[in-house]
Amino acid sequence: MSEQRDRVVLAYSGGLDTSVCIKWMQEERGLDVIAVVGDVGQEHDGLEKIHDKALRTGAIECRVVDMREEFAKEYLTPALAANALYENKYPLVSALSRPLIAKHLVEIAHEFGAKYVAHGCTGKGNDQVRFEASIMMLDPSLEIIAPVREWDLKTRPQEMDWAAAHGVEVPTTKKSPYSIDDNLWGRAIECGVLEDPWNEPPADIYTMTTDPEKAPDTPTVVEISFKDGVPCAIDGKEMSYLDIILEMNKISGANGFGRLDMVENRLVGVKSRECYEAPGALAIIKAHKALEDICLERDVLHYKLHVEHEWADQVYNGKWYAPLKAGLDAFLATTQVNVTGTVRLSFYKGACTVTGSKSDYSLYTKELATYDEGDTFDHKSAKGFINIYSLFGKVWAEKHRG
Repeated sequence: MSEQRDRVVLAYSGGLDTSVCIKWMQEERGLDVIAVVGDVGQEHDGLEKIHDKALRTGAIECRVVDMREEFAKEYLTPALAANALYENKYPLVSALSRPLIAKHLVEIAHEFGAKYVAHGCTGKGNDQVRFEASIMMLDPSLEIIAPVREWDLKTRPQEMDWAAAHGVEVPTTKKSPYSIDDNLWGRAIECGVLEDPWNEPPADIYTMTTDPEKAPDTPTVVEISFKDGVPCAIDGKEMSYLDIILEMNKISGANGFGRLDMVENRLVGVKSRECYEAPGALAIIKAHKALEDICLERDVLHYKLHVEHEWADQVYNGKWYAPLKAGLDAFLATTQVNVTGTVRLSFYKGACTVTGSKSDYSLYTKELATYDEGDTFDHKSAKGFINIYSLFGKVWAEKHRG
């Protein structure tokens, strides 16, 4: 009877890298591989095909896990509470899915008694940090293998040659020159001609958004309702947060809204030119911010901006399960109580504009704000307020004149 081999749980996508990872860990490390495919709303040709390919490649088991509902409820809800935009632009598409996938990798490793967890990330990106930091914080006893960092296959042609020599299925069609990662919250596109920041992004990189010039010639108006900071209805029709994200991806994308082209600062110290499509995410965040503007008290709203920036940094840098991130979540959760109401958005040829907001918890008071009849603001009290408010500056000026 042969000795049982150690097991490794692999985050598996079905692509060339992770397919080679299966065979490489079998042959170079002598491990049994359990492949895990996470459905986080990405484009795919069929998860069953990916499942079957993993088994044909040599995995002893392949788990396909539908993570979409959990992704929306447990990961995209706190992201929305934080209006999460890394460097005030990027809605953290990839960074939000990695800790969720890592959580399932750890759980399945426990189920199978696996000693190792593996991923197919390169040594130059952010995702290796996000996966490994999450795994370490969830179970520091698990050992991590990153084959793409370890093997001597430096180029894609070398990888394909190795795959062919070892019986691994390789793509038979011409590969897209772009590296793409996508989920419910959007798509991230890099590589190819995009590596020169002077090059205009080719039209073929976009699949979620219509060319703004070809978008409808009349505005599309949508009302998004929220309850305690979470979207709950579109145009009065109650829907789950997951379904609202899917619907807003369609509506926003059809109107050409949601494209980003930016150079961002990776955690590993490299500046990277990235293009994104996040039509639903950016529209929902815009509506959420507008509702917060009328529902949150001034000091809370101003302080929250600092917390949002730190929250985005924490998540971008792979610290989803870190203590500070948990503390920021606790604060943000208190701000969302009674962020309840409706925001109207108007989409037109690549633009998304807030055209109205209302809430039973609105702190906007027309009688105080108006310059018309019915003004209840005490104008005479302003004089004393200004004198006291400016007193420090007056005393300073008297001592420092000249």
